[in-house]
Amino acid sequence: MGGSGRIVLASASPRRLELLASAGVEFDVFASDIPEEAMAGESPEDFSLRLARDKAVAAAARTEGRWFIGADTIVVCDGEIMGKPADEADAVRMLRKLSGVAHAVITAYAIYDKARDGLLCKAVATKVFFKPLRDEEIAAYVATGCPMDKAGAYAIQGGAAHMVARIDGSYTNVVGLPLCEVVEDLRKLGAL
Repeated sequence: MGGSGRIVLASASPRRLELLASAGVEFDVFASDIPEEAMAGESPEDFSLRLARDKAVAAAARTEGRWFIGADTIVVCDGEIMGKPADEADAVRMLRKLSGVAHAVITAYAIYDKARDGLLCKAVATKVFFKPLRDEEIAAYVATGCPMDKAGAYAIQGGAAHMVARIDGSYTNVVGLPLCEVVEDLRKLGAL
C-alpha cells in the first residue's frame, strides 16, 4: 500500500515485524517511544490496552500513513505485571516465579485510523504453563541475554521453548502479536 493508505506498525519489535510480514501485510515501521509505567489502580489488561493505544496514536502524530498498529505484551503471574527485566537478577527472579506454574500473556493491540480518527483496541490473553525449572536452566538461559528485552524474561519462540509445557490460546499472542485477530480487524476496518 502506498500514500495515505499506508499501514504503519508502531513497534521496533523484530518479532512483531516478522509476524505481520508472515501474514502478507505490507507495512512500514515507525516505533513510538512512550513510557511504560503502570498507573495506580490500573488492571493488567487496561495497562496493556493503554500502552498499545498510546503507541499507535503517538506514531500517527509523527509520521505519514493511515492505519497505525500499536501493541504491548505483558506477562501476568499472581497479579504481578512482568514487563522486561531490569537486569539479570530480575530475569532470574521472574523465571523462578514462573517455574512450574501457569501465567497469562496479554497482548493488547490498537489500530488507529488517522483519516477517520477512529480507534479499535483489543486485548488477547493466552494461558502459558511452565514446567518446573532447575536453577542451572534459569542461569544458562539468562546468560544468553535473550530474556533481557522480553516481557516476563522469556521468548517462547526462542531459547525458552523447552520451558513451556503447553499453552491455552494463541501462540502468536505469546510471541508478541495476536496475528489472527489483528489481520481480521485490519480487514474489517478496510485496511486490507
